[in-house]
Amino acid sequence: MIEARKLTKRLVDGKTVLADVDFQAERGQFTAVVGASGSGKSMLLKCLALRENWTSGQLLLDGEDVFKGGWKAKMRVKREIAYLEEKPDLNPNRTALKNALVGTRYQTPLWRRMIGSVRNDDYMGVMDVLEQVGLLDKAHMKASALSGGERQRVAITRALVHGARALLLDEPVTGLDPHSAERILTDLKAMCERGIAIVAVLSNLEWAEKFADRIVGLSEGRVVFDVAGRRLTGRERSML
Repeated sequence: MIEARKLTKRLVDGKTVLADVDFQAERGQFTAVVGASGSGKSMLLKCLALRENWTSGQLLLDGEDVFKGGWKAKMRVKREIAYLEEKPDLNPNRTALKNALVGTRYQTPLWRRMIGSVRNDDYMGVMDVLEQVGLLDKAHMKASALSGGERQRVAITRALVHGARALLLDEPVTGLDPHSAERILTDLKAMCERGIAIVAVLSNLEWAEKFADRIVGLSEGRVVFDVAGRRLTGRERSML
């Protein structure tokens, strides 16, 4: 679905944060990206979602070079590839339902986001997804009253109901209690079964081993391993 070829990112001070990275995210697959702090994990996700530019390399969506495809191809990436930060960007004064209904910048027209306007036929779909992620009873609670894990699930719901085909999640369970973390990862795994591509930066290797179909390890901006989801060997762990 989405593929990076020889992706390189250098900062203005000359530091290389990504170096010749080859990466693929496929529909129905849960990919965990692991590595030490500063290894380039977050930058990789931001480049894949067009939140950051890169210095050289290619980004392809369904085989089409995003930059050669021009403005339409870039807008398609921004609609279909949802980037979710560690701390979800929700309006604290709106309910979980309203936050999920009124999408993000590239998914909902500006006027609808500003006034909170939604179509009546959208409600059923959102309530459906909220039920799937265990938040149906919290639909009318303000985001400010939700826990960290619940806010993350609202953000996931919002991305899905607005047509995302891939979710790129930067540390989605960091800071959550084990029960909440496992609930979110279980929900993400279930979404893979419905054809969604999941890419998650995970700092806990045990979570990656338990839930991921693929584990990609980064160190100093380079891919040091790309393996099927399983218990990592001692050598692989030492490479991070």
